[in-house]
Amino acid sequence: MPPEKLIPLLMIPIMLVVVLLKNRRKRVLKPQFLWIMPAIVLPLIGLGLWGMAQNPNAAHAPFGPDAWAVLAVGGILGGIAGWYRGKTVTIEREPNGVLMAQASPLGLILLVALFAGRSLLRDLIEGHAAAWHLNALAVTDAFLVFAMALIVMQRVEMYIRARRVQAGRLDDHVEVVA
Repeated sequence: MPPEKLIPLLMIPIMLVVVLLKNRRKRVLKPQFLWIMPAIVLPLIGLGLWGMAQNPNAAHAPFGPDAWAVLAVGGILGGIAGWYRGKTVTIEREPNGVLMAQASPLGLILLVALFAGRSLLRDLIEGHAAAWHLNALAVTDAFLVFAMALIVMQRVEMYIRARRVQAGRLDDHVEVVA
């Protein structure tokens, strides 16, 4: 395996430990600010996708229906993963009304597994894209769309639950501290 592929895979366990240690404590959750990360990520990934299409050194043929389908599948799978990851976040309402959120190790493990799978599958998919009648660039772009949908849907799911708790209602994924 070439070093440019091996180094990111070796960094995953290190980052996993760092993030797990960081997520052990609860943080204040402000639902009114959950839109900020998607508002930053959506234009950046959109600009990245557009920029790759504008690169004069890259052969980027216009996408056909099959390539758009690959992008849609990436978005749908990213949305599902994001919704699930958002559900793994524990939200508690403190007696003073402040919402506290704590990320679950399961959500982090899901994210790490997805990105490790992406690294491992990228070579397989790009190497066999022609034989499978896939646009290799669309597959690469689908990973970006996946990440974008994951971030957006995680925030949407957390916002819905946080607003429900603020209104005094509960759901299975929310704990209220009395």
